[in-house]
Amino acid sequence: MADDLDQRGPPDRQRINVNESWEVTWWCKEFGVTEAQLRAAVKAVGPMVKDVARHLGKPVP
Repeated sequence: MADDLDQRGPPDRQRINVNESWEVTWWCKEFGVTEAQLRAAVKAVGPMVKDVARHLGKPVP
């Protein structure tokens, strides 16, 4: 799949891909957390956004 520079945010808004640095940066801004906090949350509960948001005590975007 080619990159579409007109789209903003990750292509799959249900999962967090910590292997893409731009996506980590985007989710950190979305949740208002550091990269270390985001990675720790994903490690603890998995990549699903709803689970990470719950773990961080943030609303699901």
